[in-house]
Order: sequence, then structure tokens, then C-alpha cells
Amino acid sequence: MGVFLDVPDSYHHYHVLHLKRRKVTLDGDTDSSACLLTRKIKTSLPTLRASDYFMEPSLTELTMRELTDPGYCTMVQNFTVGRHGYGSVRFFGETDVRWLDLDHIVKFKRHEIVVYEDETIKPMVGKGLNKAAEVTLVLQKTSSIKKLKLCTENQGAEFISFDPHRKEWKFSVQHFSRFGLSDDDEDDVTMNDAEVDVREQVSMNDSDGSDHDEDSSLTDARLLSHSLPSHLGLDPVRMKEMRMMMFSPEDEEDDAELDDLNGAFLHQRQQLGNKTVQRSSPLAIRKTPLALLEYNPGSFASSPNGPILLSQQNKGLPLTITKVQGFKLEIKETPVTKSYSHNIVDAGLLMGRSFGIAWGPNNLLIHCGSVGDKNKNPELSSTINLEKIATDNVVRDENNKIREELIDLCFESLLNYHKEINHETEEIIFDSYTLKAQKLVFNRLDLSDVCRSYIEIIEKQLEVQGLSSYARVMLMHQVFVWELIKVLFSSKESSLDADMASLPLIRRAEFSVLLQESVCHRVQDEISSLNDSKDLQQLFLLLTGRQIEAAVELSASRGDVRLACLLSQAGGSTVNRMDIDRQLDLWKTNSLDFSFIEKDRIRLLELLAGNIHGALGEMNIDWKRFLGLLMWYHLPPASDLTSIFQTYQHLLQDGQAPYPVPVYIDEKLVEDGVSWPPGSRFDLAYYLMILHSNEERDLDKVSMLKTMFSAFASTHDPLDHHMIWHQRAVLEAVGTFSYNDLHVLDMGFVSQLLNLGHCHWAIYVVLHMSYRDDYPYLQASVIREILFQHCETWSAHENQRRFIVELGVPSAWLHEALAVYYAYYGNSFKALEHYLGCAFWQKAHSTFITSVAHSLFMSGKQSEILRLTACMEDHKSEIENWDLGAGIFLTFYSLKSSLKEDDDPMTELVSLQDKNDECRNFFSRLKGSLAFWDSRLPIDARMVYAKMAEEISDLLVADPGEGSTTEVKLECFNTIFDSPVPQDLISSHLQSAISHFTLHLTEAAS
Repeated sequence: MGVFLDVPDSYHHYHVLHLKRRKVTLDGDTDSSACLLTRKIKTSLPTLRASDYFMEPSLTELTMRELTDPGYCTMVQNFTVGRHGYGSVRFFGETDVRWLDLDHIVKFKRHEIVVYEDETIKPMVGKGLNKAAEVTLVLQKTSSIKKLKLCTENQGAEFISFDPHRKEWKFSVQHFSRFGLSDDDEDDVTMNDAEVDVREQVSMNDSDGSDHDEDSSLTDARLLSHSLPSHLGLDPVRMKEMRMMMFSPEDEEDDAELDDLNGAFLHQRQQLGNKTVQRSSPLAIRKTPLALLEYNPGSFASSPNGPILLSQQNKGLPLTITKVQGFKLEIKETPVTKSYSHNIVDAGLLMGRSFGIAWGPNNLLIHCGSVGDKNKNPELSSTINLEKIATDNVVRDENNKIREELIDLCFESLLNYHKEINHETEEIIFDSYTLKAQKLVFNRLDLSDVCRSYIEIIEKQLEVQGLSSYARVMLMHQVFVWELIKVLFSSKESSLDADMASLPLIRRAEFSVLLQESVCHRVQDEISSLNDSKDLQQLFLLLTGRQIEAAVELSASRGDVRLACLLSQAGGSTVNRMDIDRQLDLWKTNSLDFSFIEKDRIRLLELLAGNIHGALGEMNIDWKRFLGLLMWYHLPPASDLTSIFQTYQHLLQDGQAPYPVPVYIDEKLVEDGVSWPPGSRFDLAYYLMILHSNEERDLDKVSMLKTMFSAFASTHDPLDHHMIWHQRAVLEAVGTFSYNDLHVLDMGFVSQLLNLGHCHWAIYVVLHMSYRDDYPYLQASVIREILFQHCETWSAHENQRRFIVELGVPSAWLHEALAVYYAYYGNSFKALEHYLGCAFWQKAHSTFITSVAHSLFMSGKQSEILRLTACMEDHKSEIENWDLGAGIFLTFYSLKSSLKEDDDPMTELVSLQDKNDECRNFFSRLKGSLAFWDSRLPIDARMVYAKMAEEISDLLVADPGEGSTTEVKLECFNTIFDSPVPQDLISSHLQSAISHFTLHLTEAAS
């Protein structure tokens, strides 16, 4: 740092330089005392152009106080400068704020304040703003008071307070340079706390390690120079001491693992050509640890790749990727005894912020260790796994290939049909825009046709070649669910010759047929596994599927005509059941020897008597057949579905009925069992039955809707919501329930559509989300997020863009998303067009000036510039500093046209004096624009400004006009010399100016 003996002169020179660049605008050119006083005050005021900065007193207040109390700006009390969201600084006592360029003096950054960043212009302590002050910094993350006090003291400041709610850290300083939290301070909050604890423990155990001599210390340093802590940039000796304190000496297995790592890193250093440096003193501690992450991208392909070690590149050396095994240590839950502990320090503590577990882009899950394997012992590891989460399993065939026809049938066809059904719309106001929320509406008379249409689409999916067996079973189950919805909730009033009393029986009969068809394959599979000699077991299995006709034929073919007669009456009159039950009781009462009767025959008789639990015995049966046995053989034939479902529900609660598990578990389609306790998740069909039995009551309905419409109720894929979303919409449309808190289902389906690139359908689903008073702008917010995050997808497909507009989404939102997208990728021309399309006039104006206008001007595209400026001119009242931006180009073309057409009698500029005045005003605006936009203007834009000034200057002196005096001509040259034209171009006008000046002297002498 240089030393300036004449600090006040340097300080004054700094303000003079910035004062010369200051632009002061007055309302007139009069030389009255009021104008002179105003000009003097404005030139002495401090400047602060940044929009997010503020000062107290404000600029307006300073002006008023200086007018009423001259000299006030030399002794402002408690002058304050701040930045919104970052903090503020209050200078104690009186402060002279005249000529302060606050934009360059005071700078707030993240967790940091810098005053006089340029040491060469910093005044001595007590002068300017280099004085005592109170600083308030707004922290973006929580921190401990102990840590902040330590950081404050280390910087020579005095800690005042910390508000954890507002996250405001206050401290006082005596002078200024740079104060705040550095990156190392933010990273090592946890590490510094741990370091203090370790130092205390080491000091307590100094007597245990006092026997080591210098030779052993030297040897340890040599051995540890290639260790894992050394590679991480940590002090290996300190880490060795920490390990001695945290692990007992008998942990030899862990030592062996670390020794292997040491050898691996030693080999790596030899490959890089590093020489081993022997040190007798501990290595320097690096506060920010280097990254050591090993990741296994095994989920991206069927065969996992080998591990790859990512390490920071050494300066001056080529980066080499070495395959090194990360460390894995088993967690030992041994309690802490004395000064030793068996707890393992995890990778996060070792690597600080370079280690993390989170979701990455494109459904990438970053985690450590194994997932979902309860048999493995828990372990802590430095191995990081990257797994790709599949959201498109429903459109893949048995070879795990995506099929376009499945995408069309699973999403396009279903949503197209959903769109064809009747909808009602409701307008949602968001700012000045209107959204049309939609809701499916139709009556129960049309429910049968709707369900039939959905079933036809599913049947087309079953015709696709190459489907896996799992997919086929799941599709058949979806057919069953839609048939069940039709049976349970459709209106039966349209049935011919059916009175109201018979409607429950019609519904029961339809449900019985549906249930019989759904369990038929289970019955046939179990019968095929039996021998032909076990005809009684076959008869029992046939009865569980209500295949009575086949059971009667089988019994008659075996010659058992009496049993065939009984079977033909199965599930009939309750009188027959009572007779069979009374006969069984008589046999038991009379102590009949049942050893002469087959056990399977007794089971058949128990079933025919309606005693299903006695008939089943130890036999395991699925829940659908148990429900059928309950309906067909136990309850009266005239019982309605509500009583049947409620009876099954009561038996289930008492533990006397099998759980209605989802179909993928019931059919044993997945190898791994459920990850939830039995009874917590049921099949969607069961929930539909409960919904039907409780349709007239709202009791317990809300509590089950969220689990009912979760993905696990119908599929093993927790990310597949494509079918259950339609089922929810249909059930809600016919009025079976009304619930506005199923947004998890909606957003799951939206995410599934977005991952497939169907942004338009995702927005369609969002418009069907239920409205909630506590989240009134939920639909609008989600739609805007989709437009912004997936702009590249929907903008590339014209059909998607047209579909989104047809849904009623404001076109301004599309333009805004496209503007941000093109601005991000540096396409300023398209960004400007879309800023204009969404009426972001201020942003369009700044983009035009800083990125577009100069390119168009240099390309000679005057018409394009005039078109763009004309679009913004109608809204120039909404654009800040229009006259210093796009208005300059309009003035330039108008002035240029006027100077060229001065012979036209309609031209307003009739004299050279008028032309000179207009040119002077134009050049003044050019200089003002350069000062306002400052560094935001690229070099090309400054060249364009110089080119405009040059053209106007040439036209101004090209034709002096009639009646113009020499004085006026010299004023024109003064105007040119004051314009923002490069010096080499001004020199070309100098000779003409000298000639006119010589002529002027001659005329004056004569």
C-alpha cells in the first residue's frame, strides 16, 4: 500500500474529478440569484444513483434544509447510507456530505460493507466518511452470537447486538475499510466450534502425550503428509489428535481402512509428480476444505460404472481423475465412556459446504449410502450416489424402451377425451390478468358412457405389443376400477321397467357379476395347481368365485348327485342355509364321528350354511373373494351394497377379514413388500366401496381421500398419477365428494407431464386445480413457473403454444417468459420483442439502448429503429429517462431530416441560429445519456453516439444559410467542439473555425 503525505489534496482532487462528471440540469439559463443559488446547492449535494441504495436524510431533504439553513450539508447529524436487503451504516456526529460520490465510496455486498475500497482516495481517520459509525448487516443465514462476537473482535470492531428474527447484526467501528463475514467465516462456523472443543480436550490430555519426543513428531508429520486430511487441506496432526480423542485404540479395522486410503493418495501424488516434503511442524490449516466426492452413477444404466474420485485441480498441474475407493465406516452405537467415543465423524463435517445431499436437475437424486435396504448395517460414507428417478415407467415396454403409442394412449388420448367432456369455467383475477379455471361437470346419467370411453382407451393400450406382464395386470385392474365406478355411482333410473325399490338389487347384481369376473383368473390358477382326485377342493375353489354351474357339473360328473343338488342352491334362500346349519349342529350334538366324512366336504357344507370363517379355516384367500363369500353365502340375498361393504369393514376392523391390499401386492407383482405397516394403505377399489357406503355422510370421508387418491392406491410407482387424476375428476364431477386439498395429486400429474415435455397439458391440469381462499393465486403462480422453467420446450412446439393461448393464459405471460429466456441466452433482439409483447416498457427500453440500438444503427436499419421506438413512444410516460434513451434516436432522425431539408419552405428551422440551438440541445442530451447509462453502454453504443454527433455536426456547418453572421457561425463551431465527438474528428472542423475567426477579426477591425 502506498503512503500519501498530502492526503487532503488527494481527497479534494478525487471530488473535483467526480464533480466535473456530474450532470446538473436547470430549468432555464437565467442568471438570476435564485438560479445561481440552486445551481450551487445542487453541485454540492452528494450523489447516489443506485436504485437499491438509500440515504438519510434524503437528497430532497438535504436540498430543502440547505436552502433554509445554509451550511447544513457541512454538519449533517447521524448521516446514514444503506442498501435494501443488505444493511446500513450510520455515521456518528456531524458529517460533511458535500461532493460525496456515495456510489463509489460506500458499497454493500453479501454480509459485508466496504467504505473507500480504493485506498488511494481514502482520507485520514475522522475526515469524510472514514470515521466512527454503527454498521447494521442483514445476514442471509442464521449464525450464533458467539461466532459473530468472535468475528467482530477479530476485525477490531465492537459487537452491539444480533436480532435472530430479523437477522440483523450490529457493531460499531472507529474507522473504515472492509467489515463483515468472509467466505471462510461462513463455511467454518461448525468447524471453528468443533476446533475450540478439541483444543480444550487436547489441553486436558497433554500429560498423556508428553512422552513423545521430537523424532516421533517428525515421523508423524512425514507419515501424515499423504493422509486423507492432508489431501483435504486440513492439518493432519490436528486431525490425528481429534481421532485419538474420538476413537478408542482397539479400533484397528478403521485404522487399516485409513492406511489403505493413505497408500492410495500417496500413489496419486507420485503420479502427479509431487515431491514429498518433510516437515517438523504441523501443516497449515486450510479453512475451506477441498472437495472429496466419489459418485456412482449406477442408476443411469443397467450395469453400474466404476467409482470416480473428483478432487480439486492443483494449480500448475494437469487434472487427473484417479479411481480411489471412498471410505465407509460402520456406525457403532456404543455409549460414550470417559474421554473416548465410538461415534463417526461424517463426510459433511470433513468437507464442509462442498458436501451435500439434495435433488439435482432432471430428477437427479444425490445421496450417500444404500437406499431401502434394511438388512444392511447403517454406515457413514464419503461415497456419493447419483440416481436418475424414472417418471416415465408407464410408457415403457418390457424392454424398458419408451413407446410413442403408449405416450399417446396414456396421456394424449385420456386428456383429449377429458377436454371433450362438459366443463364449467370460473374467472380468477391475478393482477390485471384473468385466468379461466375449469372444472369437470356432468350428471350420473352420463357416467356409464364416460367410464366406457375410458375403458376403450385402456383396451387400446392392452393391444400394444411388448407390454410387460406387470403393465397388463395393472391395466386390467384399471378396467375393473372404471367398471366399479360405473356400477357404484351411475344412475339406474334409466333402466327399463325398474321401480325404485329394485334399484339397489340391480346395483348389487351388477357388482356381483363384476366381482365374479375379477376373481375368475385366481380361481382357475389355483384349480390348475390341484390334482384331479381332489375334486372337493376344486368344488370349494369354484364356489369362492361363484362358479356354481361349473361346480354342479363337476359334482354330478363324479356321481355325487346329492352334493350337486345342494350346490345348485348355494347362495339362495336363507331357509336352506339354516337347514344345513341345523343339520351340522345336530351332528355335533349327537357326537357324530366326523372321521368318516371328508374334511373338505364339511368345509363345503359350512360354506353352504353361511359360516365362511368355519369353511375357510386356515386357508388364505384374497380380499375380493372374501368379500364375495360374504355377499354370496353369508348375508341375505336381498342385502344392498352399503350393508355388504359396512359388514366387511367391521370384520376388517376386528381382524377377521383379509386386508384389501393394493393390486400389485395382491397379485404378487413386486418382489419387495410394502414399506408401510399392514392396514395403512388399501386398494383403490376398496376406497370406492367405502365412498359408496358413506356417500350420504361426510363422516370420515375427508380423512381417507388423501390416501385414496395417492399413487400407491393403484400402482407401485409413486410418481405415476396419470389415471388416478382422471378418476378423481370424474368422481368429483358427479358429486360423490367435494374436497379442495388434493393438490399433491394435481402437482404429481403436472410433474409427470412436464417430464414428458407436455407443458400445454400440464397447464391444462393446473387450471383444474381446486380453488382455495388461503391460496387464491396458486394456479397463476404455478402456470407462470411452468412457462418460465420450461420455456425452451413449449416455445419449440407451435401446437403447444397455440394450445396454451386457447386455454386463456395471458399472452403477456408467454412473452415475459420468452423475454427472460432469450435474455439469458444473450439474444437481445428477440428479448426486446418479447419485452414489448408483455408491456415491460422500462426493461424493453434499457435492452434497446444497451444491446440493440447500436447494432441496428451500424447496420443501417433505420426503419427497424423507428419501428421499435414508435412502439415505446406511446408509453414513454411509463419509461424513466426516455429523453436520455430511445428519444435520442427519434430526435436524431428528426433533426437530421430537418437539416437536410432546410430549403423546404415548410421546414421549421429557418435560420442558422435555430439550427444551432437545436443541435446544442441534442448534444447536451447525448452527453447526458452517456453519463446516465455510463458503464452499461458498450463500446459500440458509444461509437454510435459519436457517429450521430459527427453527422449532425457536418450538416450544421455544411450550409450556413442566408443572413447568418460570423458570430453565429462561430457559435456553431463552439457547439461542435462541445459535442461528444472524438478529438480526431473535431480537428477536421478546426481549420474552418480558424478561417471564420480570422474573417471575424478582419470585419471587427474594419
